[in-house]
Amino acid sequence: MSDSDSTGEDAGSGTGGGSGTDASDTGVASGGGAGVLPQPAQEIAAGYAVSGAALDLGALLWDGVCLPDAQIRIPLAMLNRHGLVAGATGTGKTKTLQLIAEQLSAHGVPVFLADIKGDVSGIAAPGAPGDKVTERAGQVGQQWEAKSFPCEFYALGGIGPGIPLRATVTSFGPVLLSKVLQLNQTQEQSLGLIFHYADAKGLELIDLKDLRAVVAFLVSDTGRAELKEIGGLSTATAGVILRSVTAFEQQGASDFFGEPEFGTAEFLRQAPDGRGLVSVLELAAVQDKPQLFSTFLMWLLADLFHDLPEVGDLDRPKLVFFFDEAHLLFNGASKAFLESITQTVRLIRSKGVGIFFVTQTPRDVPGDVLAQLGNRVQHALRAFTPDDAKALRSTVKTFPNSPYDLEELLTRLGIGEAVITVLSEKGAPTPVAATRLRAPQSLMGPYPAAELDAAVKGSSLYGRYAQAVDRESAYEKLGAEQEARQRAEAEAADRAAVEKAVRGGGRASSGGAGKAPKDDASLVEQVVASGMFRSLARSVGTQLGREISRSLFGTARRRR
Repeated sequence: MSDSDSTGEDAGSGTGGGSGTDASDTGVASGGGAGVLPQPAQEIAAGYAVSGAALDLGALLWDGVCLPDAQIRIPLAMLNRHGLVAGATGTGKTKTLQLIAEQLSAHGVPVFLADIKGDVSGIAAPGAPGDKVTERAGQVGQQWEAKSFPCEFYALGGIGPGIPLRATVTSFGPVLLSKVLQLNQTQEQSLGLIFHYADAKGLELIDLKDLRAVVAFLVSDTGRAELKEIGGLSTATAGVILRSVTAFEQQGASDFFGEPEFGTAEFLRQAPDGRGLVSVLELAAVQDKPQLFSTFLMWLLADLFHDLPEVGDLDRPKLVFFFDEAHLLFNGASKAFLESITQTVRLIRSKGVGIFFVTQTPRDVPGDVLAQLGNRVQHALRAFTPDDAKALRSTVKTFPNSPYDLEELLTRLGIGEAVITVLSEKGAPTPVAATRLRAPQSLMGPYPAAELDAAVKGSSLYGRYAQAVDRESAYEKLGAEQEARQRAEAEAADRAAVEKAVRGGGRASSGGAGKAPKDDASLVEQVVASGMFRSLARSVGTQLGREISRSLFGTARRRR
């Protein structure tokens, strides 16, 4: 069963706590667990008492019983301390993400959702009532009501449904781009030199063909002299950079780089009714291109970090990110990339931005990043293989001490149940709490394609970002300069050839009569100055320039 099928409304599955007794065997209904809480449950519940605004996650599970009087909550002010939602496939991670995002929006906090599988888009539509939803709501003490939430839908470079997100090569800069291309230190310095030259000469690096054109020019006979005074660019380094760019393009990056460039401040907006806008990045069409997704994340976080001011601790975040299927982000990532992510996660908190990673096991997230995640929602894990068992033991060690037998509990949790620990209002970890989660109020499934398309085209941002613009930039400027240079060289060569031919003909026809050299020169000047000669030379030069330009910049020649 996929996460899109594993909803929070599946009330009768799983265990409730340390004893391993199934909740379905206890006959717990909406009023189950009412009355005086057991002493351990009281101590756990006390750790989740919140005086300010908070998100309601669900009700405490203890000794197989769901206790609606013991509510598990996250203080809203702690959402910028980052978090992790983990668990095996089909345990309800995506619905937990949806539940948290809904409540953030309701509190006026903008949300960004990276939707890898395409099943988070339903947050834009009201949920469907039913017996399971009613049962779950009664068990956890939830007043359930079908609701939709304000959404904008995006797609990387227009790959898939959504408003296209694009960025320019210049905005990435040489350091960030070199990390994405996995260049070494020497190659990174050379890339910095290329960017410096492009800036100094007014050669805009908008897309990847601009970058390739500048690199190719700087190792040509004409361009090599341009960098002599500041170091130069070796042919070998240029080759590595060009090959890396080509491989990157094959990941689909050529669609992402370009104009109009997306303004990341668009993610910080609220709807007219004051609710936070939910920005859903549809990634189903590029889930097999993790490098492209990783690139966008790096740029987005770096851009936000650069633009947002330091704000310290706020009563609510400015923005909360959710990155579903986070293992796609880290698989095969370079050391430089991981260092960049770690630094960004550590520092962006003070800008008022929270980041939640959603994945299968905590081991999918590098240790240095995991250490920054203060809020944990751990769904069930499986122990079918030795590797699974090792991952389970490793996960248990990441939780504070608790009265639960976590190694057993984590294998027995049902769909829509999780082990939770968050940061309290004082910033201290709360006690570990087995929790039956609330049901999302929006649609637990994909938003209908026709309605999604209508929402995209009806957005106020669609007219601003939908149509790609390919204005004159480095590729076109260097191409024009090359063509002009080749035309001038061709005209000079033709002029010299005509001059030589005319002089040779003049000497042969004189038969030794001895016409003055001045007369030969006069005849050459007349021929060269004629309109017919200029037209012929211009035509030859232009055609030659075009052929050379096509060869240099990679445009295929037409077959006749």
